[in-house]
Amino acid sequence: MKRIPTAAIRPTQVAAMFASLALLAGCAGSVGGDSSSDSKASAGAGFAYDASQDEIDKALADLDPVTLKFQPSSMSEKSILAPNGLDVKKAIEERSGGKITVDIVWGQAIASYADVDDALADGRVDLAFTLPSYTPAEYPAFDALGTAMSTLPSSPVASDLAANAAGVQAAWETPEVLAEFGDKKLVPLIPMLAAGGYSTMCSKPMGSAEDWKGKQIRVGSAAAGKQVTDLGATPVSLSFPETYEALQRGTVDCDLGQLAPNVEAGTFEVAPHIGVAADAGIARSAGAVTAGKKYSELPVAYQQVIFDSMSTTFSTMMEVVIGAKAKAVKEAKANDGSVEPFDDDVQKQMATYAKMLSDKTAKKAGVPDAPSTLKTAGTDWQKSVTELGYEDKGDFADLDQWYPEGANYDELGTQLFEKVMAEHRPE
Repeated sequence: MKRIPTAAIRPTQVAAMFASLALLAGCAGSVGGDSSSDSKASAGAGFAYDASQDEIDKALADLDPVTLKFQPSSMSEKSILAPNGLDVKKAIEERSGGKITVDIVWGQAIASYADVDDALADGRVDLAFTLPSYTPAEYPAFDALGTAMSTLPSSPVASDLAANAAGVQAAWETPEVLAEFGDKKLVPLIPMLAAGGYSTMCSKPMGSAEDWKGKQIRVGSAAAGKQVTDLGATPVSLSFPETYEALQRGTVDCDLGQLAPNVEAGTFEVAPHIGVAADAGIARSAGAVTAGKKYSELPVAYQQVIFDSMSTTFSTMMEVVIGAKAKAVKEAKANDGSVEPFDDDVQKQMATYAKMLSDKTAKKAGVPDAPSTLKTAGTDWQKSVTELGYEDKGDFADLDQWYPEGANYDELGTQLFEKVMAEHRPE
């Protein structure tokens, strides 16, 4: 069972650069509303992150029970991604002593990714996994960080953990990213979740530069499309549910994306050949966990319960994403497929273009320092990941053999909360 870490935290003061952002100025609930001391959002006393359950129960004793609608990333409770919803629900309900009930809405049944921002702002949804990368014109600074992800090292376990932690840190440290959420009256709980690195899933092996030329490749973002074009292939914009049939019919040759959703979709039945990056990779369609109108109106103690669950949110996402990679490798092999790194010349070209695209996107978004901010954070988190004992114990092609069953990343989630997120905790 997932539990909120109980390690003591001494939050530092919120940096002055964030002071002008209402959603981060002590009480996150002040977004888009009254920020005075007698506002509804700041009513009641809070509790320390390392408080005992008795202390938490006391802080919540006089508060009315509430129910929150939560849209996680998974399609159903049987989905491979279901823990992204179930573990967070359990963490919030247990820490609140049952005073907060979380109703999970599977499959974006209330609001699609295109509509979820509005649904959060108007109260149809209270908490959600969102995909700002789908609307880069509305989230240019966020998109710049997602694009910069392509410049970070790539490996099945250690580098993905470091990249995701770095993304969270860099997003919190980039005021323009936070302002983009604030402009929509949203509260970022985890302002960036990069999830898994991207791979190609093809009907035939595609590793060399010559293999890429003329191929039709389904992509999920404009940045990925530009990288595909640079390699001589043609990007195809296609909704994910249509991808299986397109691969089956041969109207596209490959899907370019994360392995986890493709495990659920059965993609490896029709595209069993996986291509992976060994250095720089592909720009990610990163997501975020955000809250809306109802969260902003909750007493601070309830906001703290929810915010504290983000440690679990992060670690569970990593367990799901990386565990799915091992399943993908197994399924590819079961369908007479292959798992191969891109050839050196492809990797070199990919890295060169990724750097150029990252710098250009960041400059256009008005956040020219974003790539360096992410790179510095990535280097620091790579060290932390190693110190915690998370490592790659073999090649990607053998991931199904060496990836430990029951692997969990709670320690990394705790450390990320303590080092990065604690100072943004509602108070």
